[in-house]
Amino acid sequence: MKLTYNKSHVSEREIVAIGEQLSPYAEHLKEVLQHGYEDEESSINLPGDKELMESVGAAVRDKNTTSLKYILVIGIGGSNLGTKSIYDALYGRFDILEPSRMPKMVFLDTIDPAFLSHMESFFDKEITNEEEIVINVVSKGGRTTETIVNAELVLGTLRRKFPGILDRLVVTTDFGSLLWKMAEEQDITRLPIPQKVGGRYSVLSAVGLFPLAKAGVNVIALLSGAQKMRDRCLSLDIRENPAMVSAAVLFENFRMGKTINDNFIFHPELESLGKWYRQLLGESIGKEHDRDMKVVRIGITPTVSIGSTDLHSVGQLYLGGPEDKLTTFISAEFNKRGNAITPEVFAGAEEGIAGKKPADVAEAILKGVKIAYEKKGLPFMEVLLPDITPASLGAFMQWKMMEMMYLGELFNVNPFDQPNVESYKTETKSILNS
Repeated sequence: MKLTYNKSHVSEREIVAIGEQLSPYAEHLKEVLQHGYEDEESSINLPGDKELMESVGAAVRDKNTTSLKYILVIGIGGSNLGTKSIYDALYGRFDILEPSRMPKMVFLDTIDPAFLSHMESFFDKEITNEEEIVINVVSKGGRTTETIVNAELVLGTLRRKFPGILDRLVVTTDFGSLLWKMAEEQDITRLPIPQKVGGRYSVLSAVGLFPLAKAGVNVIALLSGAQKMRDRCLSLDIRENPAMVSAAVLFENFRMGKTINDNFIFHPELESLGKWYRQLLGESIGKEHDRDMKVVRIGITPTVSIGSTDLHSVGQLYLGGPEDKLTTFISAEFNKRGNAITPEVFAGAEEGIAGKKPADVAEAILKGVKIAYEKKGLPFMEVLLPDITPASLGAFMQWKMMEMMYLGELFNVNPFDQPNVESYKTETKSILNS
């Protein structure tokens, strides 16, 4: 993965100064590697956790069948966004074009009545044998309203048809949570989430590893990519530490009035990855209080744009509107497969495309956009992934999670809590119980 920031409006001198400021925290992170899951930052220990892989592997083998068609993940927010981002990047974007490829992952992360009705009908009609499905209920604290509601609806539908459907169920939650205890009482397979690992940092735990492994994703490569990136992001030399660099660029641009970070992704299959990062940045840094309990109401607003589609929807705003955004262009090497363009039906409608492949056009558009931003004096970073594989995705996600830790230090906020999210949950439970 290559990070370029020379067009970010942040000088090398400022980058180095922030690196010196963050060095003590990097030292602390190195100590966290020796503490297991005792610290708030302990998610950095997930990539090397052999016991975790053994427990996930056992659960995968326990639910092994030759007729598996669907892996249903029931969760919301951090309990499914990371898993979905990896699946969509590798398979999900193309599911409709590859109807015969199985198994497929289905994500139930909404309580929209129309969607739920269609899903219940779909599984009732499509599942003819209980071994054709694995259901993974994921809830960090074990009492997420949307997740419990959806689990009850789906299991109620399938249980009437397959009395033994609970044998196809895996519950992923905190060890000892109410959901864990209920699953234990019914002898339902359980996978623990380390208590100190928050939902939005949990993709490399059983939360992501179990369903992804069932779907055929190489989770060993995913973890290997993450581990290599973690080690890079512990370097005390900021120029060798991509998480420090990107945190510094985001922070300095915020101080210059760039309160929006637009992640402009030039591969549609990575849209869910952008949405995962949206939660990561939004929940980690958007805070009412800082660590000293001073009211600050601070944060960077994350947005997700897809190239080249969104150049035709918000490109005008970005290039001609308020200068309140730092853009991060995200791309990988474009796939060179495909036929060259031979203009016939609309010959002459667009010059310069004859003999080019789709990758050539995509590269030209991306390059043209960056030139347009530069001419307008708009700040941006560039991220180039070598490919879209489990190893590269693991590296990207580990980088971004550690970026949040460094950003929390710079903003003096706790990047691991989300106290204001709990307020809506409290009010919802009050209404439902009234």
